Parts: sequence; C-alpha cells; structure tokens
Amino acid sequence: MKMHFSIPVSQQRLDTLGVATWYLYSVYLEGFLFCKVRYSQLHRWNEQLKRVFGNCLPPFPPKYYLAMTTSMADERRDQLEQYLQSVPMDPKILRSEVFIHFFTLLQQDTFKITTKKAFLDVFLPDGRSIRIEILTSDTAERVLEIVSYKTGLSQELSGYFSLFLIQFHSDGALSVMKKMAEFELPYVSLQSTEVENRKVGLRKWYMDPSLDSVLRDCQTAVNFLYGQAVQEIEKNWAKPTPEQRQELEALRKAGNQPKFLELVQQVQHYGYVQLDTCTCDYPEPGCVATVSVGNDEISCYIKLPSNQTQEVNFKMSQIKSWQVTFLGSLLEEEDGPQQTLHQNLELRFQYSKGSGWQWLTIYTKQAFLLSSCLKKMISEKLTKLAAENPEMQIEVPLEQGKSKKSCRQQSQINYFDFPTRKSKIAVKTTEEDGVFETIREEDL
Repeated sequence: MKMHFSIPVSQQRLDTLGVATWYLYSVYLEGFLFCKVRYSQLHRWNEQLKRVFGNCLPPFPPKYYLAMTTSMADERRDQLEQYLQSVPMDPKILRSEVFIHFFTLLQQDTFKITTKKAFLDVFLPDGRSIRIEILTSDTAERVLEIVSYKTGLSQELSGYFSLFLIQFHSDGALSVMKKMAEFELPYVSLQSTEVENRKVGLRKWYMDPSLDSVLRDCQTAVNFLYGQAVQEIEKNWAKPTPEQRQELEALRKAGNQPKFLELVQQVQHYGYVQLDTCTCDYPEPGCVATVSVGNDEISCYIKLPSNQTQEVNFKMSQIKSWQVTFLGSLLEEEDGPQQTLHQNLELRFQYSKGSGWQWLTIYTKQAFLLSSCLKKMISEKLTKLAAENPEMQIEVPLEQGKSKKSCRQQSQINYFDFPTRKSKIAVKTTEEDGVFETIREEDL
C-alpha cells in the first residue's frame, strides 16, 4: 500500500539573478510537514535509485527545458506526489540506505537541524517517561531500538510497538496525532511540528487484541500492555461494564497483571485507537461523534440532533474502499513568505448498506491516523488468513480517492489511485526564506 505522502504546497522562487524561476515543494507525511525539496534533488535521487534497483521504479516526471506554465507546474506537482507515494511500496527500497539517507538529509536541511547528540523524552505506555541520548539524525527505527534496550523490551517483540506523536491537553486528556514512519527523525519532527504540548510516545501498534498473547513471555512488554490498558480505561477509551470495572480494579490493586490482561480482553473497545471528538454525516450531516477503531471495525458514538446517543459499528468486512480528502487553507502576506497551511481533513468510506453501497464521511484532523489504522487491520487480516490458507485469494478494501474543484485557497489532496487535482496552490515567496542555503547552477 502507498504511503501518506502529499505535496499540497509549492513555492515559486527566483534565482540569485532574479531571472529564472524554480519551485520548492512542501512534502507532507501523515498530514504534517515533513520536508521541502526541489525537483532537481528528486531527479538526482531517482537516478541513484535506478542505479541500485534498476527500472522497477515508478515513472519520474520529465524535465522541462523551457519555462513552465502554471498548468505544467501543477501537473509536475501531481506527478511528484504520485511518485513519492509509489516508491516506498517496494519494501526493499523503503529500507534501503539510499532511501533513508536522502530523507534524513532533507528533514535536517528543511528545519536546519545539524547532527549532534541530544536528549529525547519518550512517553511510555505505562505512564512513565524515559530520557534517552540519541543523535538528532536518528530515525524512528533507531530510537525504538534504543528505547527497547533501555527498558528491556525484547528486540524480537519491538515490532509490535511503534513511536507516535502525542499531544497532551490541559485537562489531562491526550491525543494520538500520528504514527511515525520508520525513516522519520523523531527529534526533528518534535521540533518542527506546530502542535502544542507534544511528545514522542511509545505505544503498541496492532489492532487485533488477540495478539497480546504473543507478548506474554516478555515482562517489559507485559508491563507496557498493562499500563496502556489501565490508561485506556481511565480515559474511557475502553468501556468495561460496572462488574468488569470492579473486578479489574480488584486485580489492579492486587498487582495481578496476567489476570487483568486476560479479563480486559473482554472489555468493549479494548485496544482500540480513539480519535478526538469530531463530526460525521451519518445518520445526517453535522452529527458530533466519538470515533474509535480496532478489532476489524470503526466504532462511532454519534450524538443525534435530539441529544440522544447512537452507537454504530462499521465492520471492515463491509467496507469496500476509503479515501482521505485534504482541504488546506493558506495564510499569506503581501510582501512575505507563506505562513501556515491550515488543514481540514475528512475520511470517506464506502459501506455496504442493505442492497447497495453508501459513502459515509468522518471529518477529523486525525484522518491520516484513521487511514493508517484501517491499513493495519487489513495487513493483520491478510497475515492471519494467509497463515490459515496460503492458497486463498482474498479481496480487501482499497484506499482510493476523488477529485473536485476547489477555490484558490483550497487544494484537494488525492491519495493513491486518486484522479488528478483540478486546482492548486502556488505561493510566491522571497529568496530569504529558502530551505537550502546553496543553489547550484545545475539545480536551476
């Protein structure tokens, strides 16, 4: 499956002589600014990839030897976005040095963070924080290795956990904003994000609660599972019955982790990822909803206009496809650079209802996280079914998209097999706010 790369913003700039123009592309990953890059840099990187991996790469946008028109610039941005989404589909490329090194340098250059030793606080599933010493250029995969070593988590089981960007709120609530990619630099992402009160957090990363059993032989993993389960109940993400809550509390006070983890498996929404309060268009537009996802379903507690609450569960087996739409409004200044890209996100999914299919929409700033959870559930289901019957042919939901016209300050971000966008944002900026300090002639 393709990655959540997008290029919603490109910045047109003049060379040092004030004659030729070139474009700087803002690359977003999971809805957050990841890096800024030039066409020439991507072109050289594509040539490096071809030398290592041959001609198995997706098509790269061709060079233009004459000045680009607006439509040509829009088309190139579309093509570069499709290229970045497709390249990581090959796991050999995704884990290669040429892939990781390229994006490591881009992230550091974009946010002007040099390689040096630094301390990073990582929020653990049991509520503790651990301070580790890292390099600012360490990837999420490397940071996870360091955390595993420091906490005693078995390296063989570390793949069941991942690093996340987490936001803490003044009322004690927390929001899981995004899962960090293995090649992402947590230190850089933490410094660059505009989210307030954010931390890097370690959490389990699987959607099937039955996989807890795989971790039972590692005490550190058990401590993490137990701590996260207690947190989910305290924050009302998992919803035990009064009888279950009473028994779980008695087991917690007795320190009986094995029995606690055995009982919590029966609790509604245990192990689900819960999103912040959002809105949806089911059963009618504008309904406020609490959405959680896990165990092969999207679960919604929907507040109806009558103030009644309706619980609706959408099973993955009845979801045909889904798509993420990204409408970003851009703040600009007359004589200054682009300021901020504000995001309005939605996830639409096609659901079997009666004898037909219906499109339902969830409006949430965590749409990319929700999409990642859906992909994870599909991956786990495929793994389980393949183990049970290697010859079985399985039809799974697809992540796809649409296009629609938008006004000047909005841009439709289409993922994976989405049609081409119809409108773009092209922002003129000054030379002083450049990401890369040195521009060579061959880059122009």
